[in-house]
Amino acid sequence: MKPNEIESLSFKIIDQEAGDHGFEPDKWQIVRRMIHTTADFDYIKTVRFHPKAVKAGINAIKSGCRIITDTNMAKTGIRKGELSLFKGTVHCFIADSDVAKRSADEGITRAEASVDKAFDSDKNGMYVVGNAPTALFRLIKLVKEKKATPDLVIGVPVGFVNAKESKDALMELDIPFISNKGRKGGSNLAAAIVNALLIMAAEQN
Repeated sequence: MKPNEIESLSFKIIDQEAGDHGFEPDKWQIVRRMIHTTADFDYIKTVRFHPKAVKAGINAIKSGCRIITDTNMAKTGIRKGELSLFKGTVHCFIADSDVAKRSADEGITRAEASVDKAFDSDKNGMYVVGNAPTALFRLIKLVKEKKATPDLVIGVPVGFVNAKESKDALMELDIPFISNKGRKGGSNLAAAIVNALLIMAAEQN
């Protein structure tokens, strides 16, 4: 089978097994791709959307926003073809030398320092967290301090230490977000959510 045939069949299987999921079509495109990436139907129950999340994400992409990820894995997984249609950019600062210096000087994690760098000169953009709860907590802090006004936050860090708690804290904010309850997540999942938004934006273009 060709790659596009495999993907098409996978989506058909997901649709059949999900049954009457209750999601609106735009949200289902995102949840379905989350399931496709992980083979985990639990996301039907655990995913959470801010009411303005999908529209905010698509509009940000159409405006050529910058996308910032907490890992290079998430950055690599984002579809560059659709992104280029809108002259958007994707960045990950975690491995930058100035981030390493800032981390050492201030006694914070590189993930936290990379969030600070992301919003040093620009308060906007789509911020994508799939790995580091510390990055998500730092972003929440900057939002509360009005030092960051992200167009959309995709917050799905994975793990046993503060992953669940950081997502719970994100969901308390009245800003556009896509997240999930619990420990599950990951960089591949974060990229899949961005890709679903990119595909929808391209279809509307």
